[in-house]
Amino acid sequence: MEHLSDQAAIPNLNANWVNAKGAWAIHFVLIVALKIFFSIIPGMKPDTSWILTNITYMFGSYLMFHWVRGIPFEFNAGAYDNLNMWEQMDNGDQFTPTKKFLLSVPICLFLASTHYTHYDLTYFTINVLALLGVIVPKLPMSHRLRVRFLSGPPDDRYLDER
Repeated sequence: MEHLSDQAAIPNLNANWVNAKGAWAIHFVLIVALKIFFSIIPGMKPDTSWILTNITYMFGSYLMFHWVRGIPFEFNAGAYDNLNMWEQMDNGDQFTPTKKFLLSVPICLFLASTHYTHYDLTYFTINVLALLGVIVPKLPMSHRLRVRFLSGPPDDRYLDER
């Protein structure tokens, strides 16, 4: 209970920026920049540039929102140390407008990438695995769930009563 009151006492600057103006637009800017970057590589086919754009965005999204725990600031006495950014956003509430947007971006990128790779089975398999790797951690069933072999064990004092 003390941990929850610590989180409510001080605003979380690490996760509040996702609700700011322009925060949603950066995702489209990154996707377009990645597509342009991969398209200008000599000898790169459009199919390959789409798959690389998709995988790079999905990997970066997973790393930023689901892999890294805690915050880079020392002003909150460790109130968010065991939470990743997805769990910190919107005070942990599910299906807020920001979280719906961040859930829809990988799905739309998957659909575009699948279309522009002409529904090739190999590319589709890679795309769907990348999509699942980013979507499953965003679902409510994955809230505060850690895959033990990929990340350290959670600190018991931060686990909520279920």
